[in-house]
Amino acid sequence: MSQPLTLPRWIDIGLLPLWNLAVALLVAGLVVMVIGHSPWQALTVLLDGALGSVRGLGYSLYYATTFIFTGLAVAVAIHAGLFNIGGEGQATLGGVGVALLALWLGASLPALVLLPLLVVAAAFFGMLWAALPAYLQAWRGSHIVITTIMFNFLGAALNAYLLVNWLRPAGSMSVESAEFAESARMPALHQMAAALGYELPSSPLNLSLVIALIACVFVGWFLWKSAAGYAVRAVGSAPRAAHYAGIRPRAQVMVAMAISGALAGMVGINEISGVQGKLTLDFVAGAGFTGIAVSLMGRNHPVGIVLASLLFGVLYQGGVEVSFELQGFSREMVVTAQGLIVLFSGAMATVSAPLFARIYGKLKGGR
Repeated sequence: MSQPLTLPRWIDIGLLPLWNLAVALLVAGLVVMVIGHSPWQALTVLLDGALGSVRGLGYSLYYATTFIFTGLAVAVAIHAGLFNIGGEGQATLGGVGVALLALWLGASLPALVLLPLLVVAAAFFGMLWAALPAYLQAWRGSHIVITTIMFNFLGAALNAYLLVNWLRPAGSMSVESAEFAESARMPALHQMAAALGYELPSSPLNLSLVIALIACVFVGWFLWKSAAGYAVRAVGSAPRAAHYAGIRPRAQVMVAMAISGALAGMVGINEISGVQGKLTLDFVAGAGFTGIAVSLMGRNHPVGIVLASLLFGVLYQGGVEVSFELQGFSREMVVTAQGLIVLFSGAMATVSAPLFARIYGKLKGGR
């Protein structure tokens, strides 16, 4: 019996995702044509709105920053054989951790001290919220998918409770916390440029992008260069073999989910400290679920996740511009086009793999 052909990395990580993206754009273009608009015009407006100006690029990178965090969170769990769908709740608790620390110490600590503490708080609260389903999976046999979905709702409910009953300023009708002190605000790119004598258009892009890229380097090192990462991947690939080799699967479940939750919790730095400047009710806005598509499209590798995050950042920012610029092109149509790209580039990412395997096998055999 012949063994299945393994695709080389340049096809699996490079060519195959590009092919899936091309198919997704083609199908999305057909949908745009059916509803009476020009696909080329829609694509032109989308790219121009996302990449055609410094401000648009700033917004695209701001969205991409959030998706890098949630994509990495999903990827680390997948390498351990786990499907973490709890990015929404873990990101929400990361924002809660940022808000609690910022409101408590914002008036008494300088930014140089407080901002690193906020990063730690976001990671810790996200880690804690992921550790609970991890424990239920490892020691009680509860399925990680079910428990992480449940904890998404619990996280949203806890955030709402804290805002309504504890963090909302007296007399305010808005369900949001008080404004943070300036020392608790992550510096924006245009602010840092102004300090250096350069003028840039304002955008929500902030220093969190650098933290996200550092997180990519850490995940790459952890998974493929460290002994702990090898143990996580061993359990994800073959739990029984790893157990007989002396690796404890339960411990690796806890390690992987703790790191995954910490990465998702870092969304709170970008959204709460970097942009909102206060804790709000629904600041995650689906980024945890988008992270699943980002991770799948990026083949659960940090480099691929960065590229996929950039794509989704362009889609989010460009989609807003399309809904504004093209008359009759509603926001729901933009979401439909984005959903098709998620479908083909994420959920159906491996559908074309057998075709590429056959083509590569024939080319290889011909040589």
